[in-house]
Amino acid sequence: MEGGENLYIEKISEWKNVKLGEVCEFKRGFSYKSDQLTKNVTDKRFITINDLEKEGGIKQTAQKLYLKDTVEVPSDFYLSEGDILIANTDMSQGFIIGAPILIKNLQDEAIVYSMDLTKLIFDKRKIDSRFLFYLLTHHPIRQKMKAFAQGTNVLHLNHELVKNIRISLPTVSEQRRIAEILSTVDNAIQKVDAAISKTERLKKGLLHELLTKGIGHKEFKHTEIGRIPREWEVVRLGEVLALIRNGLTYRQNRKGNGYPITRIETISEERINPTKVGFVNNIGEDDIRNYKLIVGDILFSHINSLEHIGKAAIYEGRPEILLHGMNLLLLRPDKSKINPYFLLYLLRAYKTREIFRNMSKKAVNQASINQTELKRIKIPLPPLPEQRRIAEILSTVDQKLDLLKRRKEKLIRIKKGLMNDLLTGKRRVKLNA
Repeated sequence: MEGGENLYIEKISEWKNVKLGEVCEFKRGFSYKSDQLTKNVTDKRFITINDLEKEGGIKQTAQKLYLKDTVEVPSDFYLSEGDILIANTDMSQGFIIGAPILIKNLQDEAIVYSMDLTKLIFDKRKIDSRFLFYLLTHHPIRQKMKAFAQGTNVLHLNHELVKNIRISLPTVSEQRRIAEILSTVDNAIQKVDAAISKTERLKKGLLHELLTKGIGHKEFKHTEIGRIPREWEVVRLGEVLALIRNGLTYRQNRKGNGYPITRIETISEERINPTKVGFVNNIGEDDIRNYKLIVGDILFSHINSLEHIGKAAIYEGRPEILLHGMNLLLLRPDKSKINPYFLLYLLRAYKTREIFRNMSKKAVNQASINQTELKRIKIPLPPLPEQRRIAEILSTVDQKLDLLKRRKEKLIRIKKGLMNDLLTGKRRVKLNA
């Protein structure tokens, strides 16, 4: 597909087929020096590519930057309500190149945009800002933007090619109605996101409270791992494991031939993901019997990037047969001493506290944890009945999180379907008379 080819199959008589460069001027942002920036609040907020969410939108968790009071900025680098920016550069493998930001809810804040962003200047009486934002986040446009990026480690957007992208514009009334519909779904997604964040904060607080204070205790003692209930013990991890080992080193395939076997990416979103496994064939019966996971086994990421070192997930029986592969340790809890789910939550708490990160050996782009050193880690050990109650409380919170995340995934699918239909004219909206 050439740059000037229309991205949408259907052509509708009321819709105008134009090049992006025919309806938008492109203006790069303010050129700055690093010593002109500060994290301290000033009267000039500064937006860079670090404020971009993947594939478009404002990243709410981004560190806010400001220009120092002494920096003079020409007026045309200040942003107004409804302005749209796109990313000129990208160091994230193409996730943000050409991705848009919509400036909204400015209130009295003065915002300046940086040279790694470009403002699209258009007639807001003829093009609705929200509609254009959604158009620029639509998958066919995003693919074009990525195709028009040049560079190896750092991508740069070729504006001349981008200007030739053809888009279809409905009447401004229809643009606004389409934007309203998509905004309604976005608002629903934001509410679910807020509920997820609230539940995750609750879980984090409960995790700390339950794993240090337990349930209903009034007497505590000071130990080498901190203050814990008097009835609890302190033991080494290896003392509560029936087995700890590395996995099979058979050559794997991803074609579905043979038995499913774990890979480093099998641990996904704190779960064992059955779709992210390898397969092995020509394997002996002894290896199948010895390396088949049993319910309650915990997989532990002991070789990974620093960000992912220490991830853990529990095997709950899916898939029915799953072999233990290389690059993940298997921790098999001794169920007479420790509840598997209690151990799982304890490992997650240790990861959050960066215990695994700090004990790992660092190399280029990778870290590793020695199996012997892992067994020496000291952990709190409540009586088994209390372990079960703690695990049940935390599992209830996890179930709520899973429900919220599934709701978000459903809304995202709905939004994607609506974008595909409404932005291409496959479904027309009804306009108020």
